Amino acid sequence: MALKTFRHLHALSLRFHLDRQTGGLARAIDRGTLGIQSVLRLAVFNVVPTIFEILMVTAILWDVFDWRFASLTFVAVALYLGFTLAFTDLRVKIRRRMNDSDNEARGKSVDSLLNYETVKYFGNEAHEARRFDGALAAYEKAAVRSQVSLNMLNLGQAVIIAVGLAGIMLLAARGVAAGQMSVGKFVVVNTYMMQLYQPLNFLGFVYREIKQGLVDMENMFGLLKVPPEVADAPGAPALRASGGAVRFEGVQFGYRPDHPILKGLDLAIPAGRTLAVVGPTGAGKSTLSRLLFRFYDPTAGRILIDGQDIRSVTQESLRAAIGVVPQDTVLFNDTIRYNIAYGRPDASQEAIEHAARLAQVHDFVMRLPDGYDTMVGERGLKLSGGEKQRVAIARTILKNPPILILDEATSALDTRTEREIGAALAAAARHRTTLVIAHRLSTVVDADEIVVLVDGQVAERGTHAALLAARGTYARMWALQAVDAETSPVAEPAEAAG
Repeated sequence: MALKTFRHLHALSLRFHLDRQTGGLARAIDRGTLGIQSVLRLAVFNVVPTIFEILMVTAILWDVFDWRFASLTFVAVALYLGFTLAFTDLRVKIRRRMNDSDNEARGKSVDSLLNYETVKYFGNEAHEARRFDGALAAYEKAAVRSQVSLNMLNLGQAVIIAVGLAGIMLLAARGVAAGQMSVGKFVVVNTYMMQLYQPLNFLGFVYREIKQGLVDMENMFGLLKVPPEVADAPGAPALRASGGAVRFEGVQFGYRPDHPILKGLDLAIPAGRTLAVVGPTGAGKSTLSRLLFRFYDPTAGRILIDGQDIRSVTQESLRAAIGVVPQDTVLFNDTIRYNIAYGRPDASQEAIEHAARLAQVHDFVMRLPDGYDTMVGERGLKLSGGEKQRVAIARTILKNPPILILDEATSALDTRTEREIGAALAAAARHRTTLVIAHRLSTVVDADEIVVLVDGQVAERGTHAALLAARGTYARMWALQAVDAETSPVAEPAEAAG
């Protein structure tokens, strides 16, 4: 079930994960699997034998003594079970609140630790501690209520058991006083009742644990019920990617219904060619890569690869045909070898090193004491921005996809590093259909075609020279970036280093 939930979470849409906290999801899986383990163990090895024992003791009392003993026993058992079931149902709400508080506390702690540097930058350790303390206080309050209600449940069960046992023993004592029963039978009745109430008392504990386990499983099964926003069509075939020609036809899309991003977009990238998309922030540039990768489906229009609508093929085959070098490269907390091989986990060491050479990161890796076995740290924080980007490029080269997306892959780098990585990106894009999403116009001057996206629509398109000659939006953006580069205090050192 844990594996099934894990796979299902990976099958859910990006929108779902943007609205959730990773720590809370991990906690729900942990509690759910422990709940399943508890329910199976207690139900199979405790509930069934205890019920059998209760039935046998009741039958023996009826047979050996008379119906009054069996009736009193049955009434006591019924009251005990009825009280336990009713009171435990009331405790379920308290347990749910406790689980929600636990999820919130875990989410806040994981989120804070993942963003350790940001916390330090702003000196907000005390603020994070207060947030975590508030979440823990809510959990503590719910946990105390849960414990108090458990004590009340135990008290009620003990009272019912004591009253039932006293009633049976009084009935037996009257029989001895009247000469209808021997002292030996009195002892036998007492022994049978103790034999009955011990497992009965444990049955109450078992029911509480099973009920608590079922509550703990709710979050995990709730996750399994969330339908994927993007799903394969029934019987969808695999994508047949040959040249990798990409076409956007009348594509409309918005993350919210009341806020459209793309408004009837038409784009075409011939096989083996490079198309660059530039424009102001919020124009919808990065949305193109998310739609092409099918993190979302367009609300209207369609996207074709080699003439095949990407909604009609399997997501696995679609994503196998596309490689992405994102702006914010996040690496796994593992070795450099593992992170490069993530593009093709079965790749040989020779293939990994070949990809690293093309990405111009091999020499850097070999200078490290542990070479390819060097651990990169959480999210790759032990490497610089340029080093992480080179590892990401090597990973994509190793994947060897026919279609490549460069999503502002150098926008966070300085000019010198950008130029160095530009050569690696050029090697990665060679003979591939490439979509370049860029903020710095200097990185797209060699593109076969440049598209200027404004407010979700194509404002201009053409080569670098043609767009400059048109003296439109692109020419103004180029002039502004040139002025910014000249006035930047780091421009001259960067250019000199280049």
